[in-house]
This record gives sequence, C-alpha cells and structure tokens, in this order.
Amino acid sequence: MASVFFGCKQKAEVINAEGRLVNSTKKPNIIMIFIDDMGWADLSSFGNTEAKTPNIDQLASEGMSFDQFYVNAPICSPSRIAITTGTYPQRWNITSYLSDRKHNAKRGIKNWLDPAAPTLARDLQAAGYATGHFGKWHMGGQRDVDEAPAITQYGFDKSLTNFEGMGPKLLPLTKDAKGNVGRIWEGAERLGDSYTWMQRSEITTGFIDAAMNFIDEKRNANQPFYVNIWPDDVHSPFWPPFEDYDLTKADGKRALYLAVLEAMDKQFGKLFNYVKSDKALRDNTLIVFCSDNGPEEGAGTSGDLRGFKGHLYEGGIRSSLIVWGPNFISKKARGTRNSDNYLSAIDLKPSLLKLSGIEKAEGTLTDGENLLGTLLGKTQTSRQEPIFWGRPPDRKKHGGKSLPDLAMREGDLKLLCDFDGGRPELYNLKEDAAETINLASQHPKIVEEMVMKVTAWYSKMPKISDME
Repeated sequence: MASVFFGCKQKAEVINAEGRLVNSTKKPNIIMIFIDDMGWADLSSFGNTEAKTPNIDQLASEGMSFDQFYVNAPICSPSRIAITTGTYPQRWNITSYLSDRKHNAKRGIKNWLDPAAPTLARDLQAAGYATGHFGKWHMGGQRDVDEAPAITQYGFDKSLTNFEGMGPKLLPLTKDAKGNVGRIWEGAERLGDSYTWMQRSEITTGFIDAAMNFIDEKRNANQPFYVNIWPDDVHSPFWPPFEDYDLTKADGKRALYLAVLEAMDKQFGKLFNYVKSDKALRDNTLIVFCSDNGPEEGAGTSGDLRGFKGHLYEGGIRSSLIVWGPNFISKKARGTRNSDNYLSAIDLKPSLLKLSGIEKAEGTLTDGENLLGTLLGKTQTSRQEPIFWGRPPDRKKHGGKSLPDLAMREGDLKLLCDFDGGRPELYNLKEDAAETINLASQHPKIVEEMVMKVTAWYSKMPKISDME
C-alpha cells in the first residue's frame, strides 16, 4: 500500500459538561486504557461476583458505563489497529495477532502496521499534544520481526512497551509460590533501545509509573497530553502476586485469572487516585477504559453472551466501556449505564478529536463516526453505519465446529455468515443478546440484503498481494 499521510486541522472548540466553550489553550487531556483479554462481564460493576474490582468500579460510578460497545476484531493486534487508526484493520491487512514472519506469511497478514496509517496520536501530536504509549503494542516488532518501525513513528513522543513492540520495554520475570524466579520471552531484549526485567505481577505498575512521570512533566510544561496505558494484564500466562494470594497452578486457570484481575485493579487505583487528587487533572482529563477482545476460554467471562476471544459472536467482540471525566460528562449521566446505544472502537478516534477541538481534514481516511455526545451522556445516538467484522484467519474451528467468517450489525440485527454468504445466522440483539435464536429462515429477504452488504465490504478490503 502506498504511504499516504492523513492529517487534521485544529479548531478552537472544546465543549465541557455544561455545554460551554473551553479555551483552546486548555485542551482536554486524554488517557486511553486498553485491557488485554478481559471479558465483558469480568468487572464487578459488570456483574462479576467472584472477584472485586473496586477502583475500576468507582471510575464507573463517577462516569458512564456502556453495555453495547464493540471492538473491531476478536483478537489483539487487529483490535489495537482499529482503536489506533479509527479504521477497519482489514485495510492494513492485519487480521490476527502478529507472530513471527513465517507464521504471518502463512496466514496472509503483514508484519507490522504501515507507519503512514492515520493514527489518533499523530493527529493530536500535530495539534500540540504530548503523546505517550505505555504498555503492550503488538502492532509490529515481535518474535523475529526486528525491523518494524519504532512506536514513536506512529505519532508518540515517548513509549515504553513489553516484548511485542519496538522501543524501550519492561520484560516479565515470574515468581512462583515457592519463590522460584524465571523469565518469559528471553530474546526480546534486542527489540528496542533499552529494557528492564521486573515481576510479571508488577509490570502494570511499571507502565502506570512511567505514564505518571510523563504526565507530570507535561502538566508542569502546561502542555495537554494523550496517553495510552495498555497493560498485558489480564492475558495469560497468569502470574498473580503469590504473596497476596494462596494459589498454585493446581488451582486452575480461572482462579489465577481472577487473582490477576484483582491485582490489576489495585495497580490502577494508583493512577486513578493520582488524577483525582490533582484538581487541574481532575477537571481537564477524560479517561476511556475498555478491553481489546473477549476472554480466553476458561479464564475470563462475558456473562450470558456467546463466544470467546477469536469469535465473532458477542462474547468475542463486546467490551465493557467506561468513560470518566467530571468536567465533560453530563451531570445527569454520571454514574449511569447506557444499555441502549451501540458504538465501536473505530468511533473513538473521531469522537476524541471532536472533544479536542480538532476538525477532520478533507480526505482523511476513516471508518469511524463522531459519537462524542453519546460518550459524554449528552445524546442517545448509536452508530449510523453498519459495523463489520472478519474472522481471524487462524480461528475457524471451535469445539470441532466451524465458526462464521464474517459478521455485521445494523440496528438491532446482527448477521453472521461464511465468506461466500453461506450458513447465515440472524439475531435480534435487542431481544436476544445471547444469540440463541437464529432467525435467518424466518427473514430470507433481510438475510439476503445483509449478506450482500457484508460480503461486499469484505471484498473491498485489500489482500496482502495488493499491498506489496
């Protein structure tokens, strides 16, 4: 694909919770938190009764929660590309997790995201924001792919990542209940400028501390900031702080997962308290919190929703979204839960640019829609265009059965089918969010129309041969 720069124009309009214009020199700070492999129902505020997440729950009680927020892929790398670019990951031919170059080639996917992709960070950076990425990247620079672009080439001033990204990194040590210390991902030291080994159970704190140092520096310089904090919790392997949990591997995946989830929540409490205790930060910061895809089977849960990580059913693509910002969210909406409107990760970029007073430049590549009013509780609007999904190429089978290749949501209806339109499934999500009653045979005309739309969308997406 030819490298093209997509930019934005700055416009001096920022609207606060009371609908007043805010001076453009006080542009809102943005913190984007993207959890790894957390299920839709894993937070206690979303129904988990087996573990407590009080710090994240308090964020929800002071902000807004969204029941019908979708990521744009059921697996990590393409989901991260969607939230980063505001475009479908199929446009960049990354449709599953990035691996070594032989495995990527076998699945027909690129080795890294094109650095010319239109990123939110680059648009904010061009408008005067300080930009930092702290946490998992997984959009290039992993295994034997060591010539991928540095994270800073995507619009970030500073980065600190894990073993799946190019740049300075924190690498995981492990410690079992007997105190034995080991290492994960030896060899990743070469994929960046510097590295620090630290306990897997503490790495989220490492990313949060680095982000807070960055925020302190930019706040003292009176510069607005956009910060990603993307921990690799609660992704397996699960290594909770065993000194706090009387667990061993024999206790099973679910028990270890819940311990890691609780430990992650405690670590995020430090960040939330830091923001809330500083009036300037509290009054001018928006926090967006969500997960990259559904849970690993046997670890997290999506409640009654069907499917897991890698699936196009609701359990694989719905994410628990929380938006916090006392000076931006409508007073009437604080502490509420939006169960009626649906939106997706590609809609966050245009929405956050609008919040920041940045006007999209003509010709900018985007698949997202501006739904800022919904995110701030000022309007009750869903995405207007359909949302489309494609199956990761290596996730066709589950439990011996073939999974659908494509999916789309339009209004309350969701269709799943194969690449050729075969084996259609149709669900009314308003009445059947668990996708238990296939209505395809009852509505052949609707199925025909939706199959035509989703297969046409997929056919327009570039394949790897088109991008060389």
